[in-house]
Amino acid sequence: MNPFAGKNIIVGITGSIAAYKAAEIASVLTKAGANVQPVLTPAGEKFITPLTLQSVTGNHASVDNDLWTGEHHVAHITLGHDADLIMITPASANFMGKVACGLGDSLLALTILASHCPVLIAPAMDGDMYANAATQANVELLRERGFHFVGPAQGHLASGLTGVGRMSEPTEIIAAARYILSRDNSLKGKKIIVTAGGTREAIDPVRYIGNRSSGKQGLALAQAAQDSGADVILIKTPALTEKLYGAENIEVVSAEEMCNAVFSNLPDVDGVLMVAAVADYKPQITAEEKIKKTGKRMTLQLEATTDILYEIGENRNRFPKLKVLGGFAAESEDLLNNAKAKLKKKHLDFIFANDISSNESGFESEQNKGFLIDRSGIMREVSLSSKQKIAEEIVTELVKLFSE
Repeated sequence: MNPFAGKNIIVGITGSIAAYKAAEIASVLTKAGANVQPVLTPAGEKFITPLTLQSVTGNHASVDNDLWTGEHHVAHITLGHDADLIMITPASANFMGKVACGLGDSLLALTILASHCPVLIAPAMDGDMYANAATQANVELLRERGFHFVGPAQGHLASGLTGVGRMSEPTEIIAAARYILSRDNSLKGKKIIVTAGGTREAIDPVRYIGNRSSGKQGLALAQAAQDSGADVILIKTPALTEKLYGAENIEVVSAEEMCNAVFSNLPDVDGVLMVAAVADYKPQITAEEKIKKTGKRMTLQLEATTDILYEIGENRNRFPKLKVLGGFAAESEDLLNNAKAKLKKKHLDFIFANDISSNESGFESEQNKGFLIDRSGIMREVSLSSKQKIAEEIVTELVKLFSE
């Protein structure tokens, strides 16, 4: 499920002060399992050395001189044909203009002309240069031709000014590359809802009833599903501040808002993975103003919230496209019996049961463990590991269910 594993990725560097960020991008991609080939334009060499990029990738950093030395036979053809993805980080206004016009006056430009793979561009320049009508026309033309863009961002620029033109951070650029490389994987064409985080049920404008769910397992599961090629709708609560690049990120707060978001998208999805810790109860009445402290006893009258997973399971016949429904059972006692009962009652295809009383896993932890139980009752123990590894185990089950 690692979209970078074994992929040939060209990291192209053009003339911009943001070129130093390319070393971090190349290093992260290499550690993720990609074969990274750096290619610098003559202007790019003014900002970062080939030796720096060779040091973090283990590969020769190609420059224009490689076109003429004879050491690399028709270098741009070999590079372009072998590449699974070309990333231009940073991309100057000058270089984007040349690519838009189909010019091939550098090894990097020639490589793009000779390639058949996706190209990801991360622009970096002064704000006025990016806003210039010629630059905007070039960006639009490249978009129409299928080039992918990430950024630029608003921020402090090398000129000392502030504006739109700052290169996106390496984490966002890498996330964009990860998304592009995942599109042809095993869940291609499948749309999946993943819920994450704990809901908040308002007592008054200040206070709420909540839980300890961080949303980390839900985010990991959404990422694993996306890495497998799925189009993901991530419905998340304020507990999870991160967004998933490439997904439709929907922000909700309460159980009712989550229920509405899930059911409004349900007719169009192939699968639902309910990972969120949805409150079972909410206050019958929410005070319009902050409740003042009096020192006296206060009683809250609670009422049940909608059991979203149960309602989906009970009404599956209304959603013919929905093929897989999965849930989580976070229990503090009698884990397996409670999980099996939930699996049956809610008409699930599988459930992941985890013991929240464990000190080494569960809420707020970076790790998890538990039991994966399918609809036929077959149970598989998943040992303590990162939440991303747990997510990959679950998505493997998801792929199997879709194939059946």
